[in-house]
Amino acid sequence: MTNFTRREFVQTAGAVTVGGALFDWQKPARPNAIKSLVKDLLLYVGTYTNKNNSEGIYLYRMNLASGKLERQSTTPGISNPAFLAIDPSKRFLYAANESGEFLGKKGGGVTAFAIDQKTGALTKLNEVSSPGVPCHLSVHPSGKAVLAANYGGGNVVIYPVKKSGKLGEAADVQQHTGKGADPKRQDAPHAHSIMLDAAGKYAFAPDLGIDKVMIYRVQADKAKLKPNGFAALKPASGPRHFAFHPTYDFAYVISELNSTMTVFSYNDDKGTLTELQTISTLPEGFKETSYCADVHVHPSGKFLYGSNRGHNSIVIFSIDPSGKLTLVGHESTRGNWPRNFGIDPTGQFLLVANQNSNSIATFKIDEQTGKLTPLGDLLEIPAPVCLKFIPAFA
Repeated sequence: MTNFTRREFVQTAGAVTVGGALFDWQKPARPNAIKSLVKDLLLYVGTYTNKNNSEGIYLYRMNLASGKLERQSTTPGISNPAFLAIDPSKRFLYAANESGEFLGKKGGGVTAFAIDQKTGALTKLNEVSSPGVPCHLSVHPSGKAVLAANYGGGNVVIYPVKKSGKLGEAADVQQHTGKGADPKRQDAPHAHSIMLDAAGKYAFAPDLGIDKVMIYRVQADKAKLKPNGFAALKPASGPRHFAFHPTYDFAYVISELNSTMTVFSYNDDKGTLTELQTISTLPEGFKETSYCADVHVHPSGKFLYGSNRGHNSIVIFSIDPSGKLTLVGHESTRGNWPRNFGIDPTGQFLLVANQNSNSIATFKIDEQTGKLTPLGDLLEIPAPVCLKFIPAFA
């Protein structure tokens, strides 16, 4: 439901030529196609269980007509399931256990769950240790591997996935090396996320500690990562999260330390990135402390959003056909320390996890301008970090 190929997009869109491909920027087909199929969504919320009495992973049902959230269940007994990833079949969910010790070993781990195909409830399948403290996960498009970025330890790792959804032990670890210009935050590598391209051919790991996006060739069947160079960012930028444009070869990196968004063109044959633009995520004249966190492209491909912790806002950019950004504005997150956020696959709503004020804020997205309008009351939830949607089963 949520993975339209470029070819499918072009077949259902208009006839404007951009970069040799047909594309109508004003009439995106993808979110509208999903709207016709989906009435409700399931929302999984990852939390820090060592803060504010969080129970674990929370499950809500979201009504797409009203945007209202109704709590369904909670999966307790998990150590800091701070980041979540869902496999393409929607049968399995994986949680990064962002802990200093896991399964009797130093470092964190990754836990696999089966998703009940009627209720969305989670059943633990197994758990494996990680050679570091993981803060981000991605599932390969084939479903055959899970990739993790270890902030603590400064490496990335790939785990094989069995047919049952269970994880095998770490099969390949790629250690990052070096340091950055900020002695307090960049004294060592800190891999902060790992994302795959649509084909699952290459993986991209922004490393906050060394101001690089490390690139890997992925062999999912063998659970192997082969280094494929890197893209360098400005010194002391601290790259954190990474997002691809849904239909064209652009990628966006949000940097935590200097509060910027960088636009890259992407060569999907070679797996290389070329910088096109870097722009601030903060309002002009803002001088207080703020750190970026998350980045997402609207399903239409027309808008880009990023979270500012400290300024406590979502920055909104429009995306032109060249991939470059123009500032639309900023919207308060109605809370403190907006960690991750999510855009529902129909493109109607944006939800923000305000970690330090223990709340989730829901916004209606203006699909013409990209602007956000607060919707309803804040949802109270302890230490929310990560938000992941899937279509409701029934």
